[in-house]
Amino acid sequence: MDNQDTLKKYRDKIDEIDKQLVRLFDERMSASLEIAKYKQKNNIPVLNRQRERQVLDKVSSYSRDDNKIYTRILYSEIFGLSRSYQRKYIDGSCPVSSMIKEKLENTPSLFPEHVKVACQGVEGAYSQQACDRIFRDPQIIYTENWEDVLKKIESGECRYGVLPIENSTAGSVNKVYDLMKKYKFFIIRSIRIHVDHSLLVNHGAKIEDIKEIFSHEQALSQCSEFINSLDNVKVTVVKNTAAAAKMVADSGRTDIAAIASSDCAELYNLQELYQSVQNVTNNYTRFICVSKNCEVYPGADRTSLMLTTAHKPGSLYSILTKLNAHRINMLKLESRPVPEKDFEFSFYFDIEISVYSDDLYAFFDELYNENTDFTYFGSYSEVL
Repeated sequence: MDNQDTLKKYRDKIDEIDKQLVRLFDERMSASLEIAKYKQKNNIPVLNRQRERQVLDKVSSYSRDDNKIYTRILYSEIFGLSRSYQRKYIDGSCPVSSMIKEKLENTPSLFPEHVKVACQGVEGAYSQQACDRIFRDPQIIYTENWEDVLKKIESGECRYGVLPIENSTAGSVNKVYDLMKKYKFFIIRSIRIHVDHSLLVNHGAKIEDIKEIFSHEQALSQCSEFINSLDNVKVTVVKNTAAAAKMVADSGRTDIAAIASSDCAELYNLQELYQSVQNVTNNYTRFICVSKNCEVYPGADRTSLMLTTAHKPGSLYSILTKLNAHRINMLKLESRPVPEKDFEFSFYFDIEISVYSDDLYAFFDELYNENTDFTYFGSYSEVL
């Protein structure tokens, strides 16, 4: 018997075993459903950790020593599926699933054009560039900081707001993640803006004259190598790159500079002393457009949510296996500490799947039916 025949023999054996496993799994889930009916009738909680521990100990004792850990992993997953199956029978579908479908049906098919949009900074800011790319004719209201953007939306003064969420060089904008937990809003669009920083000065200034550079902390981080190449230059953080450019222009001084976009040079009549001073040329900042109300426009294929998992081994792994089972692509995973809880974290997810896919709703139902604490931030498209 050659190698191919030997391999086929083993694969045929596995196929036969799989038939038996699936049949037995179906029988187990049917029995689990009967238990759910009994629990519902007698007002008994779905989760019984003592029973699960007893079963884990028992089934692992049936297994060979070298397979015991794999048996425990397998049955831990089976327990999760069984709990989800029972809770779906008792509690029904996830309310988020119903909300997405309702919003998808009732949101206008065309994205709004002339609306009030809150952006942090002043004219020339990257957030303004993002806003002009997302909306055809926005009425921009500028704010002092990111939190004020959300306050403008919360008060109803602006329908939308634009905020930076991550940069390809400097990483995530953690302050915005924290604000996402504090305020209730929904992401309705996202966009990636190519960020090309220049060193801007008043006309006549020379590099050897520069004693201080102003810019936003993210821009300074993105241009750290250029800044470190200069001698005896003070770095001062301001609220926005465009605000830094305006500050330099208004001062009239030739011993200070700003790191900002080339648009700001034209806008504030400044000279580009150096162009492309960021650490890498492939430098992008991703912005999100947020709203107080959930809006799901046709074609949405990205969803953002934040999960707080149980503080126990395998909690995050269980979420990841669900994504894999439903063929959902994970675009981003970011952890943030839970306030006032030591060594506990929430996990921010960006996932890629169409809002027309049943797998998205099945995933939400599983999270809901397993009592996973999660916050839905919206389903949307990314503007190119």
